[in-house]
Amino acid sequence: MEGKVWLTGAGPGDPGLFTIKGREVLEQAEVVVYDRLVGQGILNLIPAQAEMIDVGKRAGTHTMPQEEINRILFEKAQQGKRVVRLKGGDPFLFGRGGEELTLLKEHGIPFEVVPGVTSAFAVPAYGGIPVTHRDFASSVHVITGHKKAGEKLHLDFEALVRLDGTLVFLMGVSAIPDICQGLLAAGMEPKMPVAVLQQGTSARQKKIITDLAHIRQQVKKQGVHTPAILMVGRVCVLGNEFEWYETFPLFGQKILVTRPRERSGTLSGRLRRLGAEVLELPAIRTELIEDNCRLIEEMERLSDYQYLVFTSPAGARLFFQELKKQKKDIRSIGKARIAAIGAGTRKELENRGLICDLMPEIYDGKHLGMLLGETCQSGERLLIPRAEQGNALLTEEIEKRVSVEITDLPVYRTLYEKPSELIDEKQEFENGQIQMAVFTSASTVQGFAASAGGLDYSLVQAVCIGAQTEQAAKALGMQTFVSKRADLDSLVDVCVSIAEMKKQEADTYGTNS
Repeated sequence: MEGKVWLTGAGPGDPGLFTIKGREVLEQAEVVVYDRLVGQGILNLIPAQAEMIDVGKRAGTHTMPQEEINRILFEKAQQGKRVVRLKGGDPFLFGRGGEELTLLKEHGIPFEVVPGVTSAFAVPAYGGIPVTHRDFASSVHVITGHKKAGEKLHLDFEALVRLDGTLVFLMGVSAIPDICQGLLAAGMEPKMPVAVLQQGTSARQKKIITDLAHIRQQVKKQGVHTPAILMVGRVCVLGNEFEWYETFPLFGQKILVTRPRERSGTLSGRLRRLGAEVLELPAIRTELIEDNCRLIEEMERLSDYQYLVFTSPAGARLFFQELKKQKKDIRSIGKARIAAIGAGTRKELENRGLICDLMPEIYDGKHLGMLLGETCQSGERLLIPRAEQGNALLTEEIEKRVSVEITDLPVYRTLYEKPSELIDEKQEFENGQIQMAVFTSASTVQGFAASAGGLDYSLVQAVCIGAQTEQAAKALGMQTFVSKRADLDSLVDVCVSIAEMKKQEADTYGTNS
């Protein structure tokens, strides 16, 4: 099998700005060679079975030499592997992409280039700054601000001043004093608007807008962390007038979503649309119990039951997948009424053409059991396909109220996910980089605890979907916030309330200081 390399731009960090083709290529990768500027949301898209090679700079280490990166790409492709070289931004804009292709070309290794959204344009856009505007600038120029320690910045500042356009300096945080001094010395007016944009498109996005004469003072006063870009030009004054990302209710909030991978997308999407940076680290996964003789037996007599009771979307999904595997369809359930624990489970059933007959107002096992106990007739039969370790409250509440025959059928088991090799969630909480964690079940709390061992859980602001989830979080010492209803809209509302509370506290502190 012939190997191939895809030189792929990952964009500025927001996974929504990763291209469709980039995602398709990444999903098929056998080897991924990535750098430090790739956003966490995109790193989470790397297939679990792929070999991952980190060639980026980390604290206390040095960047892997470019020649070594080139060699890795060549050797992995030579082994017949599908290799994705994943680079922040665009691979051909100060990404040394051309250098990485040279060795491949010399040896006849096939390759493709997948362009990425460059931070030179995306980060200003997220800061409300158009890089060109007919009333301010008709040209834009992208310049590297990178320099080696102890060396001078070699730029033709007089030529840059004569351009009279927008200047965008990438990788220029440490070089800001040299750049400003060089532009002033070359004759640029001290009142020229300037912006420094830190970690654009992420929860740590920060914007400083001032002028050339005062930017060094403001950067020193407010502090700026890499990666950041420096913009010089009249368009910078529009950053306050056109700001949009900062106005979202969840701007500045990095939220951990712990739902199973197949269920996380809807919640994550809602949070992102409100401005949050979402880190998806599934704490649990559901797995069908293989060779489940009891399940197969019950599927032969589904029409004997008066009620089918589903306690989770996973239970419904896996039950009907197995039904199909047994060459049966929904006609097999006869006239059985359908009960669901909540809106998510109901939606899973509706997607399969089944209308839910019963659903409690409060989405938990206790209230579902109470509803069934008050609805069922004596002697009726109920089938409950659910997790291997099901909540006993469901059956207890039914049996308190009516004498029925209950078949409590384990269909799947819940397993804890392994900790991410790419992201240290414990460290992120300790550094204050994650503001909230959303838990949709007690098992997600327990799975999170298993993967973040040693964490001081009092640092975690836990947004919980119900009383049982809150109880599990409180038992670990987390700060808990509970949704009014057991649905995603209510969970999102809690996140927004917490963010508003933090903003009010920050405004008060700022006023009092």
